[in-house]
Amino acid sequence: MRTLTTTIDGETVTWKDRKRYLWLLGLVVPLLPFGAADWTEPGGWTNVLWYSGPIWILLIIPLLDWVFGQDRSNPPDWAVAQLSEDRFYRWCTYLFLPLQYAGLVFACWVVVSRDLNWVQELGYALTVGTVGGVAINTAHELGHKNVKAERSLARIALAQTGYGHFYVEHNRGHHNRVATPEDPASSRLGETFWAFLPRTVVGSARSAWRIEARRLRGRGERVWSIHNDVLNSWALTVVLFGTLTAVFGWAILPFLVVQAVFGFSLLEVVNYLEHYGLLRQQDANGRYERCNPQHSWNSNHVASNVILYQLERHSDHHAHPTRRYQALRHFEESPQLPSGYGLMLGLAYVPPLWRAVMDRRVLEHYDGDVTLANIHPPARERILARYGGDR
Repeated sequence: MRTLTTTIDGETVTWKDRKRYLWLLGLVVPLLPFGAADWTEPGGWTNVLWYSGPIWILLIIPLLDWVFGQDRSNPPDWAVAQLSEDRFYRWCTYLFLPLQYAGLVFACWVVVSRDLNWVQELGYALTVGTVGGVAINTAHELGHKNVKAERSLARIALAQTGYGHFYVEHNRGHHNRVATPEDPASSRLGETFWAFLPRTVVGSARSAWRIEARRLRGRGERVWSIHNDVLNSWALTVVLFGTLTAVFGWAILPFLVVQAVFGFSLLEVVNYLEHYGLLRQQDANGRYERCNPQHSWNSNHVASNVILYQLERHSDHHAHPTRRYQALRHFEESPQLPSGYGLMLGLAYVPPLWRAVMDRRVLEHYDGDVTLANIHPPARERILARYGGDR
């Protein structure tokens, strides 16, 4: 715990950051590949431990969210600058990367040195992919900052999942088009996660390329060049996978591909639930309203917020993209998820459960007027027939 102090109207005012050392728990995630391999012996019921990553996300984190509940408190405005300048919080994210890549190399060694069956190897790939998926969130935190070294670290963190274009698309695409039909990373009411996944994967890659091509042409530079941030980021993955393949052999390549796909699919299921059904309204000239706290689903559950560097206070992030995670605030007017991301992404995998929990919340958010929501075009007739509204 750290006590911050200032003087207001001649009086000394203090505020204590009670979660200061809890942020270190985020470093548990990149340790999962070590624990899964060390604690597991071949065969028997212990095969389940190879799946430590999915178990951590889908079972343990929701349980911890239920045990520790929510924290709606915000740091006072005067404390934000002091919090942002405290380098302790930055090191909580910096240290994720060496642990991330140590775990990846260790996992590759385990796969080629131990006689794993396909069930064990699949589980281990999902566990390593879990680290890669959470690493995208770490890259998200670092990539928004004004410090060049942090933006470089963000691209390194993305290399494990081959999702380097996220660095371009998220910052310069998603943040401009969030909660609109034009945004490939904003899911629509009536759209299942399994329909959203291919749309967002393909759409985000295309968008990143267009954004970067436009930037380079505007500067009079060639698109296919070393200055292309999308190509540079993808090249990091090629170098990483090529090096690991050279060291551990071609047999490691399927493992790397599976963990990468699972890793970026975790990002996309988080994208799915962050803006589901929410829509920025347009004025008479077709201009979208400014993004505000009502355009992101939020959660204040302590456990999942600690693990994800307070990503679940998503509205404040969109309002202030460069604000550091430890200073993000809760807004009363933001629509709230019934639980943290762990449980919610599990529901997203099962569309009937997701619709039962979330569709009515979208409707309530718009006071029963479903026409104000971002509706999935193929489901529009069905949704309007069920909830009313003009077609």
